[in-house]
Amino acid sequence: MSKIYQALKERILVLDGAMGTMLQQYNFSEADFRGERFKDYPSSLKGNNDLLSLTQPEAIAEVHKKYFEAGADIVETNTFSGTTIAMADYNMEHLVYELNYESARIAKQVANEFKAKEPHKPRFVAGSIGPTNRTASMSPDVNDPGYRAVTFNELRIAYKEQVEALIDGGADILLVETVFDTLNAKAALFAIEEVKEEKNKDLPIMLSGTITDASGRTLSGQTAEAFLISVSHIPLLSVGFNCALGANLLQPHLEAIASKTEFAISAHPNAGLPNAFGEYDETPEEMGKQIEAYLKKDLINIIGGCCGTTPAHIKVISQIASKYKPRPIGELV
Repeated sequence: MSKIYQALKERILVLDGAMGTMLQQYNFSEADFRGERFKDYPSSLKGNNDLLSLTQPEAIAEVHKKYFEAGADIVETNTFSGTTIAMADYNMEHLVYELNYESARIAKQVANEFKAKEPHKPRFVAGSIGPTNRTASMSPDVNDPGYRAVTFNELRIAYKEQVEALIDGGADILLVETVFDTLNAKAALFAIEEVKEEKNKDLPIMLSGTITDASGRTLSGQTAEAFLISVSHIPLLSVGFNCALGANLLQPHLEAIASKTEFAISAHPNAGLPNAFGEYDETPEEMGKQIEAYLKKDLINIIGGCCGTTPAHIKVISQIASKYKPRPIGELV
């Protein structure tokens, strides 16, 4: 753990870009998703990106490699949907441990290759823990406001299995990301603390919420500052925001929390807002210019990209970040 804290004091760390955006470029077919092992599986599997860690591991390793080559210090495991709750869509709940373990192992193997080549620059693997496709604090049924599609305990159990596998596979950090419902995130954090205690391992935790629209709130209704306050009882490595917004629209929400916490601040925004076809048009240079505004205001410790970002975006971001000092951590600024 001390290595990443040391690195954070020395420089702004660069997180990778979007895994999904990169995988789309492979144009994998249903047969590619299935591979030999799942060729007769009864469910449709196309779109289950996490499964590619088992059926197309070379592609996953290649994406990690491209992001490290672009200047990333941290890559995220291919496990955004790696819980029994999310995998139920594909009837693959029984594969959750293996999916997370293999995804972490692949990322760690690539990280070790880069560390061997450049021992002066440590590389880290962040176990990606997504929000699931259910919300614990709101009803999905407008006719029954009291109904919940999932309980806190169900989330805790699901997250616990994912966390155990990510740690066993070699993750250095646990990244609870794209948080739209803080109650879901608290279940993940609770599960992480349980696993850390049981395994006697103290992994650093990154937490990243998502501000869903111009209201400046998460889907469950919290402002950026309220989100920060409601999770600050957990000893976090970093807190921040990702997804939903482009870099320029995310800036005021980072400003709202940067002066109010001793944690590191992270951001991995989208490459702008999606166009009419759901694609992201912002060039690396355009995004880089917006992110430089964060750095000039001393807002950031960890910076990367979410939807629509590629190694080209991360390369530009990495070059810009190298010119600036990191925001001081361990003290209110």
